Amino acid sequence: MMTKQQSNSRVQINIDLSKRGRQIGDIKLKWSDNRQPLGYYPVPIICLSNGSGPTILLTGGVHGDEFEGPVALMRLIQKLSLDDIHGRVIILPALNAAAVQASSRVSPVDLLNLNRAFPGDADGSPTQMMAHFVETVLLPECDVVIDLHTGGKASIFAPCVLAQVDSNTSLGKANLALAKAFATPYLWVAGIKNDNRSLSAAAARQQISMIAAELGGGGGCDPSMANFTETAVMRCLSHLGIVAGSDDQYCSKMECINLTEAWVSPAVGLLDRHFHIGDKVVVGQFAGWLHFVNEPERPSLELKFNTSGIILAHSNRGMVERGDLIANIATSCSVEGIN
Repeated sequence: MMTKQQSNSRVQINIDLSKRGRQIGDIKLKWSDNRQPLGYYPVPIICLSNGSGPTILLTGGVHGDEFEGPVALMRLIQKLSLDDIHGRVIILPALNAAAVQASSRVSPVDLLNLNRAFPGDADGSPTQMMAHFVETVLLPECDVVIDLHTGGKASIFAPCVLAQVDSNTSLGKANLALAKAFATPYLWVAGIKNDNRSLSAAAARQQISMIAAELGGGGGCDPSMANFTETAVMRCLSHLGIVAGSDDQYCSKMECINLTEAWVSPAVGLLDRHFHIGDKVVVGQFAGWLHFVNEPERPSLELKFNTSGIILAHSNRGMVERGDLIANIATSCSVEGIN
């Protein structure tokens, strides 16, 4: 398969994705600024191609303060042998490379969030140029995409997979099968609230099977979550027939959930949280306190849940401001074929 680079993309790639073998190179994001006036910002790309089979794109570091995905992908780059591959594996362990280097959710080059930049702009800022390149050049090369996330520095997620899983379409069925192979405890059903500026939305526009995973968070790298992520990606490669493997490791049960509106802080204060990811909660249940540490004479605010459901994510911050996330609460739903 030839690399179908669009003529209007200013982003270049210095490897040939149509070539068989193991290649390591750069996506060359050219942007003239004080840091890089005449060179380019490199985004590492690894391509492993051998035999016939599907093409999968594996991405990590879309947000630069989320590290379990990049770690798992770097392990796979070391471990995957060409002899074991039937198809093509394209790996971007640090898609937002400048942000990963800076441990920042957004790019330090233009302060934009890559996962809110699709479909991008060929003549836009660096983040917009990269989003455009991924959507118009890389995605048309692929059959499947897996995008690895965490809650970053600001929050922590229960392990879950986000996917469009309409059982009436072939794409929805493929996404559901891929989600089951990844085997997190929760399947987050993407619906009308899925942001159309995300990589997931870009894949949907291209009619490409995709899942995005949320895998903990906190701004470091949890070894157990990195181990899980590595194993989960390998299960998906096996499911697709790209590598040999067994279905025996698949999760026997996933809970299907929809996300409600985020519960945010009503004021500036010290968050004294009394709940964890995965907890089942009900309206009116005690959730903790908001302490006004700079006004110790002011009574602390008792927090109570305003929605019933499952704690999908919560803040990882001590001090919160008005409008900051306290928790994301999900409700159970049903999808045909989930278990």
